[in-house]
Amino acid sequence: MAGYFKSIRDGFKLRNFTNYILIAAALILFLILELTGVLRRSHANLLAQVGFSIILAVSLNLVVGFLGELSLGHAGFMCAGAYIGCFVANQLHKTSLPPLVTLIVAMAVGGIVAALFGFVVGLPALRLKGDYLAIVTLAFGEIVRNICKNLPWFGGAMGLPTEQYGTHLFIVAFAVVLLMLILTQNLIHSKHGRAITAIRDNEIAARAMGINVVFYKLFVFVFTAFFAGVAGVIYGYYTTPVIYSSFTFNYSIEILVMVVLGGMGNITGSILSASLITVVNFVLQSNLSGDQAAIKYLVYALILMVTILFNNAPAFRPIKEKIGLQAILSRVRKKFGLKHPSENPEEIVDDSAKWHRIPTKIKMDSILSTDLKPADDGTLEPDPRQEDKHE
Repeated sequence: MAGYFKSIRDGFKLRNFTNYILIAAALILFLILELTGVLRRSHANLLAQVGFSIILAVSLNLVVGFLGELSLGHAGFMCAGAYIGCFVANQLHKTSLPPLVTLIVAMAVGGIVAALFGFVVGLPALRLKGDYLAIVTLAFGEIVRNICKNLPWFGGAMGLPTEQYGTHLFIVAFAVVLLMLILTQNLIHSKHGRAITAIRDNEIAARAMGINVVFYKLFVFVFTAFFAGVAGVIYGYYTTPVIYSSFTFNYSIEILVMVVLGGMGNITGSILSASLITVVNFVLQSNLSGDQAAIKYLVYALILMVTILFNNAPAFRPIKEKIGLQAILSRVRKKFGLKHPSENPEEIVDDSAKWHRIPTKIKMDSILSTDLKPADDGTLEPDPRQEDKHE
């Protein structure tokens, strides 16, 4: 038993749990503010919006950042989940089911339906890449949006009325974020995640290594579409009615901006950038009206251009090295006299390259070299002076 707990302790890495701690701490803090009556209703609604924005950004990052495919139809998956999930929720509200159970069922239905759409969209991804796949996913989002607009079950152009969950919706949203992070990060750190990133780096080499490229591409599209559909149901509970005009091409671009701003393949960056852009959007909508509301798209464009230039221009590399997270942590360690584990090899407990863990034929305290001298019969024999030296 002691060895079991020691293996857990040795394999524990704090950086793998940073996102969980970040979201859990935020949820506990805002829950305390809600229970004490300090949290305003507008702020609670903003937190719910931050929650489903994080779900959308992290799920899209799995496609764009880890799989390496450009998708512009994420708003379409969200639209399908929002309409169908909220339609099911409206029917369940006529029964005696508790509101929380109804919301959970609606999220499950919306996610499953969006996952089916993800499977359909994932099929062209087997043959298309780059701009061609982006055009297909963009067309898919517009098709879904217009179908939902013209179906009479969904209220037509007037939208689908939904039941409001109240100020506690952000609790459900952050709980879903935690669940998604657990599934996503465990997937990334598994052999399946390494196969997905191998496809991104070199698809031909991945095929040659025996990786099932077809399976993993479809799996990623289905997985991300499911959580986009769940985010759509949360959005439907956040606002009423659910209107098709909310799921335009511009919203897909907004989600993509969140991914690019946070960094491709960076889950923590997606969480922070989704929160930042959602708050900025909330502030701009609160202070701008009419034609001035278009300024927010200019802000998104500027953010995207500055981020791309900062990440790729060689001139900004010295600045990135100075303000990067690792550089800041290094300065903090030097200030307080701390050392990184790499600077203290004896403190590294998970080093698989330790000598006692590597099977060798020659022990490290044995003689690794022997000097020879000519013998009387012309052959070579070990020099006894060197043997005494080694001993």
